[in-house]
Amino acid sequence: MADQPVPSFFDEQAETLDDRVAPADREPTVIVDDVHIVYRVYGASGGRNSPTAALSRILRRQNSPSMREVHAVKGVTFVAHKGEAIGIVGSNGSGKSTLLRAIAGLLPPRSGTVYTNGQPSLLGVNAALMNDLTGERNVVLGCLAMGMNPAQVKQHYQQIVDFSGINERGDFISLPMRTYSSGMAARLRFSIAAAKSHDVLLIDEALATGDAAFQKRSEERVRELRGQAGTVFVVSHQNRTIRDMCERTLWLEAGVLRMDGPTEEVMSAYEEFSRTRRR
Repeated sequence: MADQPVPSFFDEQAETLDDRVAPADREPTVIVDDVHIVYRVYGASGGRNSPTAALSRILRRQNSPSMREVHAVKGVTFVAHKGEAIGIVGSNGSGKSTLLRAIAGLLPPRSGTVYTNGQPSLLGVNAALMNDLTGERNVVLGCLAMGMNPAQVKQHYQQIVDFSGINERGDFISLPMRTYSSGMAARLRFSIAAAKSHDVLLIDEALATGDAAFQKRSEERVRELRGQAGTVFVVSHQNRTIRDMCERTLWLEAGVLRMDGPTEEVMSAYEEFSRTRRR
């Protein structure tokens, strides 16, 4: 399971797994070793999925008639190192977000192991926003949830607000979150998470929100996090974002790791695959 104590053989494990991209002198931060993730999907089927019917099946130890299992990640193996920004690309439903959630410790693998040397932070989880509270209160609570003390919150508050651009067209930071557009909420969420250095930062499509200026600020901040010896994973459907930010890229397709290597090589192969499939 992710986020378990790092074993004493962490470095030895890294050496025995795929270490083709990062220099050998970089310290490993994440080891994903032959990970399979399977989850269950329950579909609607009338009264058979009512609470009474569900309780009856539990008592009889029967599965839901409409339940099926989805094998979302299939035997993925790689090693990530300090200072790396790693892109993750693939078609819709290829397992990208599922893999991030496993690294963050939110999804237990059916088999295989995820080791993390440090605390993984999935963007939007550590800084979850509450719709009934103002943006201001969400900034404070989000920072406290990430482990900042009140003095640090005060120090970073204005920087977070300015970075998000929430107040560029009015005093939105003092309004409840339910009045925000999805893009405004995503920008504030990223700004809160990016105010703190992370051992492992997992970003899922957050950089696709906002205008060009915000995207540029976001990309610059991710580079700063890398420079502070953190490891950053970026899931994005914007190929330019992956090319601009990531030196290494993982290509997942139908849950299988098809390619792991320098970003330009992987992106060229992925784009050719996408063009061929559209024909």
